[in-house]
Amino acid sequence: MNSGDKLGGLKSNFYQTKSGHILLSDEEIKHVMFALCDPDRRKQGRQHTPVVNPGNSTEKLIGKVFESCVFKTATSAVLGYGLGGAMGLFFASIGPSNVVATDGKSLGVRQVFREMKASTLNSAKNFALVGSLFTSVECTIESYRAKTDWKNGTFAGGITGGLIGIRAGAKAGLYGAIGFATFSAFIEYYLLNRLH
Repeated sequence: MNSGDKLGGLKSNFYQTKSGHILLSDEEIKHVMFALCDPDRRKQGRQHTPVVNPGNSTEKLIGKVFESCVFKTATSAVLGYGLGGAMGLFFASIGPSNVVATDGKSLGVRQVFREMKASTLNSAKNFALVGSLFTSVECTIESYRAKTDWKNGTFAGGITGGLIGIRAGAKAGLYGAIGFATFSAFIEYYLLNRLH
């Protein structure tokens, strides 16, 4: 008996007053509460998969473009560039800067802004590189495995961290791979288990 049947069976037992209020006994309230708070019903609600209309050919094409690795990588690069630029500008504005030039004179406003611009652009490029590299590797792994789970992000984090760290040597590449993979696994775990 599902919760709709349980509520339907109670409708005949309701006593409605002239003002429109419904009077229920304690037993009837328990039945209503159980029908509304049925744990099986809550599980079904979480596991319900909506039926998606496949749509016309234009919608399918747009869906394929949005799901492509090239689009995801480009989007990640643009968003990483914006976020990195904002963070670079913030840190350049509060960080200790070289206010004294090499010849002993203080820097002018133009030179300070030039340093802030260089710092901002450097941070933006780094974020764009890391974001696009991680996204392209993750999308490639996801396409190859044909699964969407925590392993994709963890493997992509390991590969990305290794590629970034290998420029400083094999040991730095190994530490970068382990660190980035651990961070990615933690984020994937949090996003999959905490937010769902």
